[in-house]
Amino acid sequence: MTALVSRVLVAAVLLPVVLLLIWAGGWWLVGLAVVAAMVALHELYVMTRDLRPVLLAGYAGTLATLVGAAWGPEWALAGFFSTLPLAFLFKAAAGAIPTVASVSVTVLGAAWIGLGLAHLVLLRELPEHGFLTLLTVVLAVFASDTMAFAAGRVLGRHKMAPQTSPGKTWEGFAAGTIAAVPVPFFAFYGEDFLTVPESLALGAVIAVTGPVGDLFESALKRDVGVKDSGRILLGHGGMLDRLDAFLFTGVAAYYLLTAFGAA
Repeated sequence: MTALVSRVLVAAVLLPVVLLLIWAGGWWLVGLAVVAAMVALHELYVMTRDLRPVLLAGYAGTLATLVGAAWGPEWALAGFFSTLPLAFLFKAAAGAIPTVASVSVTVLGAAWIGLGLAHLVLLRELPEHGFLTLLTVVLAVFASDTMAFAAGRVLGRHKMAPQTSPGKTWEGFAAGTIAAVPVPFFAFYGEDFLTVPESLALGAVIAVTGPVGDLFESALKRDVGVKDSGRILLGHGGMLDRLDAFLFTGVAAYYLLTAFGAA
């Protein structure tokens, strides 16, 4: 089975399920987020095992963050902040002294993955157009990734970050931006939800934060010396390899919409 075929098969199986759970929202979406988060956290903590992350604290803090998101951003933050004392308590219970590195990588997991996915849940929970908003973010990221990959392969000449992610080019970024920016405009056209400048601004923020999220994960993988975060999604790599852009775009989109008064 070639990598391309496996990527297509995995996408064909998982995409309808993901879209169905996004449509259902509520605890169905929280459940999806929890499953994705646990897998992604496992990948992160395996990659950083030499730093000895406090696994129970990371998993518990992330779970609390995602469950809290069902009641609002304040509860999501409360869940996240539980990670730090839990890391200390679990280390102390094991008779070990928590190190800066172990606690830092533990909290990184809850912040990066837990809060990142929690903000996708918060987007779905918006009182007005929650489903359409989250779907728009997903489609904009998909459009950006697809066009950036295609244009980078055909037209790419100038590397964005050759030491971090040699495959990313400025030509691909430009094509991805052109693809992502109009998505919110067409999605919200005639909905009396965002003005035209606001919808274009949302598209621009997604177009920028998605690649930044990808580069962040690439930098982390390069630092620990791995190519993919895992193999669970076959040709797609690991869960983190699929979520990296969303972990940044969800947060950025939510607070931009908050600034616009839409969240």
